[in-house]
Amino acid sequence: MSERSEKQKMLAGEPYHAGDEELIADHQAALVWMERYNGAAARSAAERRALLRERLAAVGEGAVIRPPFHCDYGYNIRLGDDVFLNYSCIILDVVAVTIGTGTQIGPAVQILTADHPRDPATRATGAEWGRPITIGRNVWIGGGALILPGVTIGDDAIIGAGSVVTRDVRTGATVAGNPARERRRDVVPPG
Repeated sequence: MSERSEKQKMLAGEPYHAGDEELIADHQAALVWMERYNGAAARSAAERRALLRERLAAVGEGAVIRPPFHCDYGYNIRLGDDVFLNYSCIILDVVAVTIGTGTQIGPAVQILTADHPRDPATRATGAEWGRPITIGRNVWIGGGALILPGVTIGDDAIIGAGSVVTRDVRTGATVAGNPARERRRDVVPPG
C-alpha cells in the first residue's frame, strides 16, 4: 500500500507539510505564472482571462482579476461568470476556493484557506491544513476584507470594507467589523 503524498493530503484538507518537494515545485510554477500575469496589466481583459485559464481551475466568461494578484497555487481557484477582483487581492488556495457568478471583490481582499494548529508543539512540526472557502453569487466584498478558512458566504451577501469574516454568512446578509457581525444593510457605509 503506497503512502499518500503531501499534495494529496493538502487537497483533502488533511494535515500536510508545505515544504514537500512537489508542493514547492507547484508553488514555484505559480510564482512564475504570477510574474507573467502581473506583468500583463496593460493587456486586454480577454488576454488576461486567457492567462487566468492557464493556471486557475475554472474561469467563467467575463471574469476579471486586476493585477497585481497573488495566490499559493492557483489550481484550486474557481471563478464564475462575471466575477471581478480588484487590485492586490490575495488567495491562499491550499484547498478549494469557489467564487460565484457576478461576485465583486474590492481591492486588497484576502481569501485565506490555509490554517495552522493552535497547539504550539504541533505547530512547531510544520503541519498545516486548509479549509475550503465558498463565496456565493452576486456577493459584494468591500476593500481590505479578510475571509478566513472554512467560511461560506451566501448569495447576495455584503461584506463591509475591512471586515474579518470568521464564520459563515447567510444568504442576503450584510456583515461588517472585526469579527464581522450581521448588520442592517442601511447601516453599513459603502466600501
